[in-house]
Amino acid sequence: MAKAEATAALLTVLVVLAVSAEMAHGVCNLSSAGIRACQPAAAIRNPTDQPSAECCAALAGADLACLCQYKNAAGMWVRFYGIDINRALGLPGKCGLAKPAHC
Repeated sequence: MAKAEATAALLTVLVVLAVSAEMAHGVCNLSSAGIRACQPAAAIRNPTDQPSAECCAALAGADLACLCQYKNAAGMWVRFYGIDINRALGLPGKCGLAKPAHC
């Protein structure tokens, strides 16, 4: 039993490290700088009304369908960037970009 618990703990640590590394370098063709540019408009507290031009440019180059896969990982966005996932999902529309059909 102790070996199974140790293995599970190790796997959890490895998953957290992998996600952390991925987020540090960006995700789905959206760089960390792009995520930070969008953070004010998707912030949990005191968000801006509109995304910046830098945010919209970053989103235009991102794989939005890929980003939709992360919508259920809200805790990750909160922890790393202080982003409200529901506000973040509205940013493509505010930038004049089409939201993927199954997002």
